[in-house]
Amino acid sequence: MDEKLTQRLEAAVTRLESLSRGSQPHAAAPNAASEPSIVAFDDLITDYVGKVSAAAEKIGGQVRDITNVLSHAFLVQKELLVNVKRTQKPDPGGIAEFLRPLNEKLTEATNMTAGPPSDFSNHLKSIAESLTALAWIAYTGKNCGMSMPIGHVEECWQSAEFYSNKVLVEYKNKDSNHVEWAKALKELYVPGLRDYVKSHHPLGPIWSATGVVVSPPSKSSKPGAPAAPNAPPASLASSTSSSSSSSKQGMGAVFQEISSKPVTAGLRKVTNDMKTKNRTDRAGLVSSGEKETCKSVPSAAKVGPPKLELVMGRKWVVEYQIGVKNLSIDGCDPKQTVYIFGCKDSVLQIKGKVNNITVDKCTKMGVLFTDVVAAFEIVNCSSIEVQCQGAAPTISVDNTAGCQLYLSKDSLESSITTSKASEVNVMVPSEDPDADLVEHALPHQYIHTYQDSHFLTTPVSHSGGLSAPKTNLDTESKTNCLAINNAQKTDLYMESNTKCLTVDNAPKTVARVESKTKHMTTNIRLYYMAAVLCLIFAVVVAVMLSS
Repeated sequence: MDEKLTQRLEAAVTRLESLSRGSQPHAAAPNAASEPSIVAFDDLITDYVGKVSAAAEKIGGQVRDITNVLSHAFLVQKELLVNVKRTQKPDPGGIAEFLRPLNEKLTEATNMTAGPPSDFSNHLKSIAESLTALAWIAYTGKNCGMSMPIGHVEECWQSAEFYSNKVLVEYKNKDSNHVEWAKALKELYVPGLRDYVKSHHPLGPIWSATGVVVSPPSKSSKPGAPAAPNAPPASLASSTSSSSSSSKQGMGAVFQEISSKPVTAGLRKVTNDMKTKNRTDRAGLVSSGEKETCKSVPSAAKVGPPKLELVMGRKWVVEYQIGVKNLSIDGCDPKQTVYIFGCKDSVLQIKGKVNNITVDKCTKMGVLFTDVVAAFEIVNCSSIEVQCQGAAPTISVDNTAGCQLYLSKDSLESSITTSKASEVNVMVPSEDPDADLVEHALPHQYIHTYQDSHFLTTPVSHSGGLSAPKTNLDTESKTNCLAINNAQKTDLYMESNTKCLTVDNAPKTVARVESKTKHMTTNIRLYYMAAVLCLIFAVVVAVMLSS
């Protein structure tokens, strides 16, 4: 009687424990949203995230889109904080699965920063960098590989503040909406998120002790994966293991199994005509016709859609124009800039005065402009032709191969700066109005000689060139003296009366003849040294033969 009663009591206790474990997570769910930490996070979203979203609505465009991603990311973290209250502390694989919704939002923000740079690049990068601060929820202890939650939020914002400060500097005196947006974004993280973490989760999230266990997804759970085979019966497994352990014991059983099988089973006999040394179809030398050549396939350049538009009323963007000879920008403003990128075999005419013109990564591009306030810049280009009809204070040519500059009388006082540039020719008007333009080649090869405790730098002289007297730029310390000679080259013209670069048909680059003459003193020294070496070698050989 007592045994039956004991069994019934044990069964009742087991049933009650199973019911309590099954109902506890569901009972905690409605109460988790009303906890102080969740309510405080709701206030954070309402006060700080709402302020950033309101400022982004005034700006619109990409800023509004990525700000919406930020709002959704904070809502996702709120759901994770609620789930933390009913989830046991996961292992490293489980924490990745638990944070998967948050990682998707971070990846979405990062993808929005990819592509060609835009006027809102700093806005996009500041939010993409700052969203990593939400990963504080992944802190599980000192050995998890990340800083404490408070320190993690501050470090992530320091990375994002680099781009946020650029927004403040760029729009300080232009648009107050951008300034308001940048300040609201900073207040969201410091002090907003930092103070929240400091008050409610200074040591990381507090996981449930009896909640749901989060485990990483298994490979068999993927769609289309074959189901795992059923396990064999216990009797079969036990008999198999016992028979295998009894038949294979020690190294003796291994050698016995090897020796019991024929070693050469399944091998073919190699005849004499199959041996490499006797084969006639293979020779010791490889002929040039049989040699395989590996041709490197150049990777296709990223080409976007053609673009010619005015952005934010300040910047003309001309991108990826290929084979268009009649591009034109009318009605320019002195406060506007022009940025030309990725164009090929095209001609652009800029009518009116602009602040700055930049030509970047263009090939066989012709640019005709009137006036520029600041500078005309050529970067990473090849075979560029530029004509200035008005004035240009500064012309910069950097990392460019092949550049033809046509200057007018008003632009003869322009300052031309070259760096890593070759084949740079400047065409200037002649004193005779009826004569052709005069071509001047800017040197790109220099000779550095050490004299009188300092270096003298002179350009390599060309055929027909005239050397100007050297100028010492450092008269006080007498170090790093730089002497610049202006070289001139013989002009070869293909057509007469060619004076300007037209929009419909750009003139061909004037052929230039470079001299191969070297310094005679250097050649004479080399000849003397070679003669002395030959004489010494002859003497040594004669001594060896006589001995």
